[in-house]
Order: sequence, then C-alpha cells, then structure tokens
Amino acid sequence: MHDILDLDLYPLDQPNSAAYVALAKRCQADLDADGMFNLEGFMRSAPIAQTLDFALPKFDTEAFHHERKHNIYFKKSIPDVPDDSPLYSEFSTSNLTLCGDQVADTPVSQLYQWQPFIDFLSDVMQRPALYPMADPLACLNVMAYHDGQGLNWHFDRSEFTTTLLLQAPIKGSTFLYRTDLRSPEDPNYEGVNKLVRGEDPDVRALDVTAGTLNVFRGVNTPHCVTPAQGERPRVVTVLTYYETPGAMFTDEERLGFYGRTL
Repeated sequence: MHDILDLDLYPLDQPNSAAYVALAKRCQADLDADGMFNLEGFMRSAPIAQTLDFALPKFDTEAFHHERKHNIYFKKSIPDVPDDSPLYSEFSTSNLTLCGDQVADTPVSQLYQWQPFIDFLSDVMQRPALYPMADPLACLNVMAYHDGQGLNWHFDRSEFTTTLLLQAPIKGSTFLYRTDLRSPEDPNYEGVNKLVRGEDPDVRALDVTAGTLNVFRGVNTPHCVTPAQGERPRVVTVLTYYETPGAMFTDEERLGFYGRTL
C-alpha cells in the first residue's frame, strides 16, 4: 500500500507506533470538535490518476444517472410533522454512479479492503470492529458530478461516511454542513426548518483537494455539496462500512440508488 497511500505521513500500517497513536488522537479530537476529520494527501497522485483513467470512460457508458427529488430526511413521512411543514421541502440531487463491482480493479477498491485502514477507522471511531459491506454494489461507489450536478441537503442514515476525493471541478462542489443540528433525544425540527429556509448562520463550508480522505459524522449533521461548475467533473469515492459483517442493501434500495439489483 506504500505506492497507493502516503504511509510516511499517515502510518496506518504501524498501529503500535507513537505516530499512529498521535494521528488517531488528532482525528478523534477533530471528530469531537467538528464532526469530521480530513487527511490531506492521503492517496498518492499516481493511483488517483490510475483510478480516474479507469473510471472516467465508464461514466459515459456504464454509470447509473442518479436523479431524484427528496426532502432533507429522504422520507415521505416524518413523525409528528404535519403534511404542510417546510420540512417536506424538496431538493434536487444528481450524479453519475459506478458501483463496487464496476471499479473492482482499481486502487480505491484495494484501499476499501485493506484491513489496517479498516482498523484505523474503528480505532478513531472507537468501535470494537468495522466490516466491509457484503453487497457488491453498495460497498464502494465512485461518483461523478458534472456541471450543474450536486448533492443536496440531507442527513445520513449511517453514523459516519468515509469519502476520498479523486478530482475537484473547476469551480463549485463546496461541502456545506451544520454540525450536530439534531440529536437522538431532540429532532430540533425548528432548527432544521431554519436550515432548509437558508436562515441558519452556523452553516460551515469546506473545500478539499484531490487525495483527501474525509470521515464525517453525518447522521445528526445535515450536509450538502453545491453544484459543480465547468467541464471537469467532481469525482469522489464513497466507502461504506458497518459494525456487523454481511451488510446488504435491499433490492428496493439498489434499484433506487443504482438502477439495478444483484
């Protein structure tokens, strides 16, 4: 993995070293403070280029065009919320998606299965263990956002999301987020309402460079990615892990996200 990741800067292969312990503690502190951590330059430029050379032509011929209208919850019904509430305001999300089985022969697939990386994530997230998904479609996705395409406001279903940026567009694709807007004890519908109206002063913005690993606690922190601008698409890898082995999507979920089933 030394040819794929900068393990001199991020020694994930040396879990007993002082440098590894310091890195894990820094990432935990960033998670506590901001709900995320970023490792800039995590993947080297050569494997990024190799992945892009493989994936970019496939976006023109094999990718699923994911286009949908949705509210911030991705739900048709929200408990204790009347049908005319602004919380049901719909946004547009659009991208092109390649599934795990379409990018199996790439460096990002090698990273996804690399056990020291999985162990590092579980250490930082302070979980006993994490496991790759058994679902060959949902486990790993590579997504492209062309001019005008973006990911609109939403809460994640899983506690955290792991992404790796492979290519930034010419302009746009800014990551916007509002840390801990809700909690398991308080859905904070009033605060979410203010956010969807564009009236939350605590929304923060983040732009990252290609090769940056981002691990984000998105279950209670709503977030979006503004539309890409220009001829060069934003390309990002999403790596999904669970606390139990064997996780699979349903056929309904596969059809919704990928346009096909197993």
